[in-house]
Amino acid sequence: MTNKLFVGGISYDTTEDSLKEAFSKAGTVISVNIITDKFTNRSKGFGFVEMGSEDEAKAAVEMWDGQELDGRKLTVNEARPQQPRDNNR
Repeated sequence: MTNKLFVGGISYDTTEDSLKEAFSKAGTVISVNIITDKFTNRSKGFGFVEMGSEDEAKAAVEMWDGQELDGRKLTVNEARPQQPRDNNR
């Protein structure tokens, strides 16, 4: 497992600061990035949290996967590497 986690089901009311605060209960949070729409700047409902170690990442998955934050049930698992994009579309 890596230290970087995918977090899905994020509420539109959740901020990067509140997500960091929530995940810090499982360990050290290195970074938080909620993905936003480039035109509306509104959350797309998912993001990434990087934890300080693999053990802290595992603890965060166990603590938050399937749990509710700001009224939405989160999906938390190991982030997969980003796939190269085909820019010809």
